[in-house]
Amino acid sequence: MKILQQNLNYQFKNINLLKNALTHSSYANEVRAAGSSNERLEFLGDSVLSIIVSNYLYSEYPNLPEGELTRKRAALVCEKSLCGFSRELQIGKYLLLGKGEEHNGGRERDSILADAFEAVLAAMYLDGGMEVAKNHVMRFVLREEKSHTSAAFKDYKTLLQEIIQRNPEEAVTYILTDEKGPDHDKEFTVEVHLNSNTIGRGVGKNKKQAEQMAAKQALELMGESV
Repeated sequence: MKILQQNLNYQFKNINLLKNALTHSSYANEVRAAGSSNERLEFLGDSVLSIIVSNYLYSEYPNLPEGELTRKRAALVCEKSLCGFSRELQIGKYLLLGKGEEHNGGRERDSILADAFEAVLAAMYLDGGMEVAKNHVMRFVLREEKSHTSAAFKDYKTLLQEIIQRNPEEAVTYILTDEKGPDHDKEFTVEVHLNSNTIGRGVGKNKKQAEQMAAKQALELMGESV
C-alpha cells in the first residue's frame, strides 16, 4: 500500500477507502462481504472523471461544438486509456481478487484495471477532495491528449499515400533538399514529389518531421481538410 500511495503521489488519511477501491466483487463475494466491493466507488469515480475531463475540454476548446467535445472526452477516458493508466500506477498488483478471477488472469484484465482506476480516483476524491482528484486525473489526461495530437500529426504521410494509391501509376517520393544549423539545433527541408513534380515542401527539426510537414502542405494544396 505504501508503494501504491507513492505511485499515486497521494497519502490517504483514511486508508480503508483505498482498500475498498482495490476490492474486486469476486473477492467480496468469496468472503461474503458483497457490500465491500469497489463497485460503488467505481460508479462515483466514473462521474468524477467525467466532470474533470469535461470541464477541462470545455475551457480548453471554447469553439468546439458539443459533438466534438464528446468525442474528445470519449477518446481520453476510454477503457484502453484507463487500463493503461492503471498499469502505470501498478494498481493490479494490489487488487484483492477472488480465487477464480485470480486464476483466470483478472489482475491483468483491461476491464478490471480500468474499473479499478475509477474506483481509486473516487477514493482519492472522497479522502482529499476535488482538487486532489483533478490533479491526479490531469497528469494522465494532458499527456494522453498530447499523444493523440502527435498521432494525428503522424497521419499526414499515410493520408497522402492513401490518396495517391488510388492511381497505381503515380508514385510519391520524399527528397531532402537542405540541412542546416549546428548538430544540437538542425533544420531540415524536405520536398515531396509526385512522379517528377514537387507537390509540397516542409521544414522540421528532423527528417521525419520535415516529411510530415511536406505531406501536410501537399494535402492542403490538393484541397484536403487537414
